[in-house]
Amino acid sequence: MKEQKRGNRNKKTGGSVKAVCRITGTIMIIVVIVLCSLLVVPGIFGYQTYHVVSGSMEPTLGVGSLIYIQEGSPEEAKEEDIIVFYSSLEDGGIITHRVVKNNVVSGTFRTKGDANDSEDPTPVSYDNYIGRVTLAIPYMGKVLMILTSLYGKIAGVCIVALGVILNLVGSREREESGEEK
Repeated sequence: MKEQKRGNRNKKTGGSVKAVCRITGTIMIIVVIVLCSLLVVPGIFGYQTYHVVSGSMEPTLGVGSLIYIQEGSPEEAKEEDIIVFYSSLEDGGIITHRVVKNNVVSGTFRTKGDANDSEDPTPVSYDNYIGRVTLAIPYMGKVLMILTSLYGKIAGVCIVALGVILNLVGSREREESGEEK
């Protein structure tokens, strides 16, 4: 009688450990898939993703935010829209600032960073226009920057592999306990 109770207790404990393995493994896989989809899925619908690296647009766009850019005609950009464009300087960096004025006749924008005291010194040519910011997710840019680095990719693969292993362990144990009944 005592051995039967002990056996049932081990089955219950083993069952909960197995369930934790399956749930943890599934969560690990889902997290990696969701993070990767934040970069891949928007591209399917014509959006580009960038992460904010300077504080010129704070507090609207904080450093490390992930931003989604929709391409379009520069003539359609309105005052107060946040746009992304290539710098006219030699470094060719990418800048995200707010439109102060869209001069369709000259094909240029006047822009300003929300945190800056004055407008940008040079107008932005329509040729440098990338698109308009449609969505921003705070802090997610930093996370995805890490995920897309070499070490991040290795970690992502390891997390998925561990998730699969935990799912297999949990499923296998469940099958074995089903055979014992």
